[in-house]
Amino acid sequence: MLQQTRVEAVIPYFLRWVKRFPTISSLARASEREVLNHWEGLGYYARARNFRRAAQIVVREYGGELPSSTEALRALPGIGRYTAGAIASIAFGLDEAALDGNIRRVLARVFNVSEPVSSPAGESALWKLAETHLPKGRAGDYNQAMMDLGATICVPINPHCSGCPMNVLCTARKLGIQEQRPVLKARKVVPHHVLAAAVITRRGRVLLAQRPSAGLLGGMWEFPNGKVKGAPARGLEKIVHKLYDLDVQCIEALGVVRHGYSHFSVEVHAFRCKADLVPKRQNLRWVSVGRLEDYPMGKVDREIAGKLA
Repeated sequence: MLQQTRVEAVIPYFLRWVKRFPTISSLARASEREVLNHWEGLGYYARARNFRRAAQIVVREYGGELPSSTEALRALPGIGRYTAGAIASIAFGLDEAALDGNIRRVLARVFNVSEPVSSPAGESALWKLAETHLPKGRAGDYNQAMMDLGATICVPINPHCSGCPMNVLCTARKLGIQEQRPVLKARKVVPHHVLAAAVITRRGRVLLAQRPSAGLLGGMWEFPNGKVKGAPARGLEKIVHKLYDLDVQCIEALGVVRHGYSHFSVEVHAFRCKADLVPKRQNLRWVSVGRLEDYPMGKVDREIAGKLA
Protein backbone atom coordinates (compact mmCIF):
# COMPACT_ATOMS: atom_id res chain seq x y z
CA MET A 1 0.00 0.00 0.00
CA LEU A 2 2.89 2.34 0.69
CA GLN A 3 4.16 2.08 -2.88
CA GLN A 4 3.54 5.53 -4.43
CA THR A 5 1.31 6.51 -1.49
CA ARG A 6 1.90 8.52 1.70
CA VAL A 7 1.66 6.87 5.13
CA GLU A 8 -1.14 9.20 6.31
CA ALA A 9 -3.31 8.20 3.36
CA VAL A 10 -2.60 4.49 3.82
CA ILE A 11 -3.34 4.07 7.54
CA PRO A 12 -7.19 3.93 7.42
CA TYR A 13 -7.08 1.64 4.38
CA PHE A 14 -4.55 -0.64 6.07
CA LEU A 15 -6.64 -0.95 9.23
CA ARG A 16 -9.78 -1.75 7.24
CA TRP A 17 -7.83 -4.17 5.01
CA VAL A 18 -6.30 -6.29 7.80
CA LYS A 19 -9.68 -6.48 9.52
CA ARG A 20 -11.28 -7.94 6.38
CA PHE A 21 -8.24 -9.94 5.18
CA PRO A 22 -6.36 -10.96 8.36
CA THR A 23 -4.51 -13.81 6.64
CA ILE A 24 -2.99 -14.55 3.26
CA SER A 25 -5.55 -17.33 2.82
CA SER A 26 -8.49 -14.98 3.38
CA LEU A 27 -7.15 -12.64 0.71
CA ALA A 28 -6.56 -15.52 -1.71
CA ARG A 29 -10.19 -16.65 -1.34
CA ALA A 30 -11.66 -13.18 -1.92
CA SER A 31 -13.13 -12.13 -5.26
CA GLU A 32 -11.37 -9.49 -7.33
CA ARG A 33 -14.39 -7.24 -6.97
CA GLU A 34 -14.26 -7.34 -3.16
CA VAL A 35 -10.51 -6.73 -3.14
CA LEU A 36 -10.85 -3.72 -5.43
CA ASN A 37 -13.73 -2.45 -3.31
CA HIS A 38 -11.54 -2.40 -0.21
CA TRP A 39 -8.74 -0.70 -2.16
CA GLU A 40 -11.00 1.93 -3.72
CA GLY A 41 -9.60 5.43 -3.26
CA LEU A 42 -5.94 4.41 -2.91
CA GLY A 43 -5.32 4.41 -6.65
CA TYR A 44 -2.75 2.37 -8.61
CA TYR A 45 -5.20 -0.54 -8.60
CA ALA A 46 -2.74 -2.96 -10.18
CA ARG A 47 -1.28 -3.19 -6.67
CA ALA A 48 -4.53 -4.68 -5.35
CA ARG A 49 -4.84 -7.14 -8.23
CA ASN A 50 -1.21 -8.20 -7.81
CA PHE A 51 -1.69 -8.50 -4.04
CA ARG A 52 -4.54 -10.97 -4.53
CA ARG A 53 -2.66 -12.95 -7.22
CA ALA A 54 0.42 -13.12 -5.00
CA ALA A 55 -1.70 -14.41 -2.10
CA GLN A 56 -3.14 -17.14 -4.31
CA ILE A 57 0.36 -18.22 -5.38
CA VAL A 58 1.60 -18.23 -1.76
CA VAL A 59 -1.33 -20.43 -0.71
CA ARG A 60 -0.94 -22.75 -3.68
CA GLU A 61 2.85 -23.09 -3.73
CA TYR A 62 4.00 -22.25 -0.20
CA GLY A 63 1.18 -23.51 2.01
CA GLY A 64 0.11 -19.98 2.93
CA GLU A 65 3.51 -19.00 4.35
CA LEU A 66 5.32 -16.08 2.70
CA PRO A 67 8.73 -17.20 1.35
CA SER A 68 11.75 -15.46 2.86
CA SER A 69 14.29 -15.40 0.04
CA THR A 70 14.46 -12.32 -2.18
CA GLU A 71 14.41 -14.55 -5.28
CA ALA A 72 11.12 -16.19 -4.27
CA LEU A 73 9.64 -12.89 -3.17
CA ARG A 74 10.51 -11.17 -6.45
CA ALA A 75 8.80 -13.97 -8.37
CA LEU A 76 5.47 -12.91 -6.82
CA PRO A 77 3.28 -10.40 -8.72
CA GLY A 78 3.80 -6.81 -7.61
CA ILE A 79 7.03 -7.39 -5.67
CA GLY A 80 10.12 -5.78 -7.15
CA ARG A 81 13.68 -5.40 -5.94
CA TYR A 82 12.94 -2.76 -3.31
CA THR A 83 9.88 -4.46 -1.82
CA ALA A 84 11.62 -7.83 -1.73
CA GLY A 85 14.61 -6.30 0.07
CA ALA A 86 12.37 -4.53 2.57
CA ILE A 87 10.38 -7.69 3.36
CA ALA A 88 13.45 -9.91 3.57
CA SER A 89 15.31 -7.54 5.90
CA ILE A 90 12.46 -6.30 8.10
CA ALA A 91 10.28 -9.43 8.31
CA PHE A 92 12.94 -12.15 8.09
CA GLY A 93 16.11 -10.44 9.39
CA LEU A 94 18.13 -11.09 6.23
CA ASP A 95 21.03 -8.86 5.16
CA GLU A 96 19.28 -7.33 2.16
CA ALA A 97 19.35 -3.73 1.01
CA ALA A 98 16.21 -1.72 0.31
CA LEU A 99 15.89 1.42 -1.78
CA ASP A 100 12.65 3.39 -1.54
CA GLY A 101 12.20 7.06 -2.43
CA ASN A 102 13.29 8.24 1.01
CA ILE A 103 16.46 6.16 1.06
CA ARG A 104 17.29 7.29 -2.48
CA ARG A 105 17.11 10.92 -1.37
CA VAL A 106 19.29 10.38 1.71
CA LEU A 107 21.98 8.50 -0.21
CA ALA A 108 21.91 10.93 -3.14
CA ARG A 109 22.59 13.81 -0.74
CA VAL A 110 25.09 12.15 1.58
CA PHE A 111 27.20 10.87 -1.33
CA ASN A 112 26.34 13.67 -3.81
CA VAL A 113 25.05 11.37 -6.55
CA SER A 114 24.92 13.60 -9.65
CA GLU A 115 23.23 11.15 -12.03
CA PRO A 116 19.42 11.34 -12.28
CA VAL A 117 18.10 8.84 -9.72
CA SER A 118 15.72 7.29 -12.25
CA SER A 119 18.45 6.73 -14.85
CA PRO A 120 20.21 3.34 -15.15
CA ALA A 121 23.49 4.91 -13.95
CA GLY A 122 21.82 6.62 -11.00
CA GLU A 123 19.85 3.50 -10.08
CA SER A 124 23.01 1.37 -10.19
CA ALA A 125 25.01 3.83 -8.10
CA LEU A 126 22.35 4.07 -5.41
CA TRP A 127 21.87 0.31 -5.12
CA LYS A 128 25.64 -0.11 -4.79
CA LEU A 129 25.73 2.48 -2.01
CA ALA A 130 22.78 0.87 -0.25
CA GLU A 131 24.45 -2.55 -0.33
CA THR A 132 27.94 -1.30 0.57
CA HIS A 133 26.83 0.51 3.72
CA LEU A 134 24.38 -2.11 4.96
CA PRO A 135 25.33 -3.10 8.56
CA LYS A 136 25.45 -6.88 8.76
CA GLY A 137 22.91 -8.31 11.15
CA ARG A 138 21.02 -4.99 11.42
CA ALA A 139 19.67 -4.60 7.90
CA GLY A 140 16.03 -4.39 8.97
CA ASP A 141 16.66 -1.68 11.56
CA TYR A 142 18.97 0.20 9.20
CA ASN A 143 16.54 0.17 6.29
CA GLN A 144 13.68 1.38 8.48
CA ALA A 145 15.85 4.09 10.05
CA MET A 146 16.91 5.35 6.62
CA MET A 147 13.27 5.41 5.47
CA ASP A 148 12.26 7.41 8.55
CA LEU A 149 15.23 9.77 8.17
CA GLY A 150 14.13 10.58 4.63
CA ALA A 151 10.47 10.89 5.62
CA THR A 152 10.96 13.21 8.61
CA ILE A 153 14.31 15.06 8.31
CA CYS A 154 15.88 14.64 4.87
CA VAL A 155 12.64 15.75 3.22
CA PRO A 156 12.41 16.85 -0.45
CA ILE A 157 12.01 20.60 0.23
CA ASN A 158 13.68 22.53 3.06
CA PRO A 159 15.42 19.51 4.64
CA HIS A 160 16.10 19.84 8.36
CA CYS A 161 19.89 19.61 8.00
CA SER A 162 20.73 21.16 11.38
CA GLY A 163 18.98 18.32 13.22
CA CYS A 164 20.16 15.53 10.94
CA PRO A 165 22.39 12.86 12.52
CA MET A 166 24.25 12.55 9.20
CA ASN A 167 24.90 16.25 8.55
CA VAL A 168 28.64 15.92 9.21
CA LEU A 169 28.85 13.17 6.57
CA CYS A 170 26.59 14.81 3.99
CA THR A 171 28.59 15.88 0.93
CA ALA A 172 25.69 17.76 -0.66
CA ARG A 173 25.22 19.83 2.51
CA LYS A 174 28.91 20.71 2.64
CA LEU A 175 28.62 21.96 -0.96
CA GLY A 176 25.35 23.75 -0.24
CA ILE A 177 23.48 21.81 -2.92
CA GLN A 178 21.32 19.54 -0.76
CA GLU A 179 18.13 20.81 -2.39
CA GLN A 180 19.57 20.01 -5.82
CA ARG A 181 19.87 16.36 -4.85
CA PRO A 182 18.55 13.96 -5.84
CA VAL A 183 18.73 14.91 -9.50
CA LEU A 184 15.34 14.36 -11.13
CA LYS A 185 14.49 14.17 -14.80
CA ALA A 186 12.46 17.08 -16.14
CA ARG A 187 8.74 16.38 -16.04
CA LYS A 188 6.92 16.08 -19.32
CA VAL A 189 3.88 18.19 -20.10
CA VAL A 190 0.82 16.39 -18.72
CA PRO A 191 -1.79 15.69 -21.44
CA HIS A 192 -5.38 16.75 -20.79
CA HIS A 193 -8.33 14.74 -22.12
CA VAL A 194 -12.02 15.63 -22.41
CA LEU A 195 -14.41 12.71 -21.94
CA ALA A 196 -18.15 12.24 -21.69
CA ALA A 197 -19.96 9.60 -19.62
CA ALA A 198 -23.46 8.17 -20.12
CA VAL A 199 -25.58 7.59 -17.01
CA ILE A 200 -28.27 5.28 -18.39
CA THR A 201 -31.05 4.56 -15.90
CA ARG A 202 -34.06 2.28 -16.06
CA ARG A 203 -36.51 1.38 -13.29
CA GLY A 204 -34.15 2.24 -10.44
CA ARG A 205 -31.13 0.63 -12.06
CA VAL A 206 -28.14 2.11 -13.84
CA LEU A 207 -25.94 0.59 -16.53
CA LEU A 208 -22.29 0.02 -15.61
CA ALA A 209 -19.38 -1.23 -17.69
CA GLN A 210 -16.41 -3.15 -16.32
CA ARG A 211 -12.97 -2.12 -17.48
CA PRO A 212 -10.53 -4.78 -18.79
CA SER A 213 -8.55 -6.46 -16.01
CA ALA A 214 -5.24 -5.06 -17.29
CA GLY A 215 -4.29 -1.41 -17.55
CA LEU A 216 -5.52 1.74 -15.83
CA LEU A 217 -8.27 1.05 -13.27
CA GLY A 218 -8.27 -2.59 -14.36
CA GLY A 219 -11.34 -4.51 -13.23
CA MET A 220 -13.09 -1.39 -11.93
CA TRP A 221 -16.63 -0.41 -12.89
CA GLU A 222 -17.59 2.80 -14.66
CA PHE A 223 -20.32 4.55 -16.59
CA PRO A 224 -19.96 4.01 -20.36
CA ASN A 225 -17.68 6.77 -21.57
CA GLY A 226 -15.08 7.85 -24.08
CA LYS A 227 -12.94 10.74 -25.30
CA VAL A 228 -14.86 13.40 -27.20
CA LYS A 229 -14.17 16.41 -29.38
CA GLY A 230 -16.49 19.35 -29.86
CA ALA A 231 -19.89 19.29 -28.15
CA PRO A 232 -19.67 16.65 -25.34
CA ALA A 233 -23.28 15.46 -25.67
CA ARG A 234 -23.05 14.82 -29.39
CA GLY A 235 -19.61 13.27 -28.99
CA LEU A 236 -20.92 10.98 -26.26
CA GLU A 237 -23.69 9.59 -28.44
CA LYS A 238 -21.15 8.74 -31.14
CA ILE A 239 -18.46 7.29 -28.88
CA VAL A 240 -20.70 4.96 -26.84
CA HIS A 241 -22.14 3.59 -30.07
CA LYS A 242 -18.61 2.87 -31.27
CA LEU A 243 -17.22 1.45 -28.02
CA TYR A 244 -20.27 -0.25 -26.47
CA ASP A 245 -22.69 -0.72 -29.36
CA LEU A 246 -25.12 1.48 -27.44
CA ASP A 247 -27.53 3.92 -29.08
CA VAL A 248 -28.19 6.60 -26.48
CA GLN A 249 -29.91 9.95 -26.32
CA CYS A 250 -28.63 12.58 -23.90
CA ILE A 251 -31.44 14.01 -21.77
CA GLU A 252 -29.80 16.05 -19.02
CA ALA A 253 -26.33 17.31 -18.09
CA LEU A 254 -25.31 16.08 -14.62
CA GLY A 255 -22.13 18.09 -14.28
CA VAL A 256 -18.39 17.99 -14.94
CA VAL A 257 -15.83 16.02 -12.93
CA ARG A 258 -12.12 16.84 -13.11
CA HIS A 259 -9.31 14.57 -11.94
CA GLY A 260 -5.55 14.27 -12.30
CA TYR A 261 -3.83 10.92 -12.77
CA SER A 262 -0.07 10.40 -12.62
CA HIS A 263 0.50 10.97 -16.34
CA PHE A 264 -2.56 12.88 -17.54
CA SER A 265 -5.63 14.80 -16.42
CA VAL A 266 -9.28 14.42 -17.41
CA GLU A 267 -12.43 16.52 -17.60
CA VAL A 268 -15.48 14.26 -17.70
CA HIS A 269 -18.90 15.58 -18.73
CA ALA A 270 -21.65 13.36 -17.31
CA PHE A 271 -25.09 13.12 -18.92
CA ARG A 272 -28.25 11.32 -17.95
CA CYS A 273 -29.18 9.29 -21.02
CA LYS A 274 -31.76 6.86 -22.24
CA ALA A 275 -31.19 3.79 -24.39
CA ASP A 276 -33.96 1.75 -25.93
CA LEU A 277 -31.84 -1.37 -26.43
CA VAL A 278 -28.82 -2.56 -24.45
CA PRO A 279 -26.75 -5.34 -26.01
CA LYS A 280 -25.99 -8.40 -23.90
CA ARG A 281 -22.28 -8.01 -23.31
CA GLN A 282 -20.26 -9.56 -20.52
CA ASN A 283 -18.80 -6.23 -19.41
CA LEU A 284 -22.19 -4.47 -19.13
CA ARG A 285 -24.43 -4.86 -16.09
CA TRP A 286 -27.61 -3.28 -14.75
CA VAL A 287 -27.06 -2.37 -11.10
CA SER A 288 -29.52 -1.04 -8.55
CA VAL A 289 -28.69 2.57 -7.66
CA GLY A 290 -28.76 1.54 -4.01
CA ARG A 291 -26.03 -1.05 -4.61
CA LEU A 292 -23.52 1.12 -6.45
CA GLU A 293 -21.23 1.12 -3.40
CA ASP A 294 -20.74 -2.62 -3.89
CA TYR A 295 -19.04 -2.00 -7.23
CA PRO A 296 -15.46 -0.66 -7.07
CA MET A 297 -15.02 2.57 -9.04
CA GLY A 298 -12.36 5.17 -9.66
CA LYS A 299 -12.78 8.63 -8.13
CA VAL A 300 -14.39 10.15 -11.23
CA ASP A 301 -17.14 7.54 -11.53
CA ARG A 302 -17.71 7.47 -7.77
CA GLU A 303 -18.34 11.21 -7.88
CA ILE A 304 -20.76 10.76 -10.76
CA ALA A 305 -22.50 7.97 -8.83
CA GLY A 306 -22.90 10.40 -5.94
CA LYS A 307 -25.03 12.61 -8.17
CA LEU A 308 -27.63 9.82 -8.39
CA ALA A 309 -28.27 9.57 -4.65
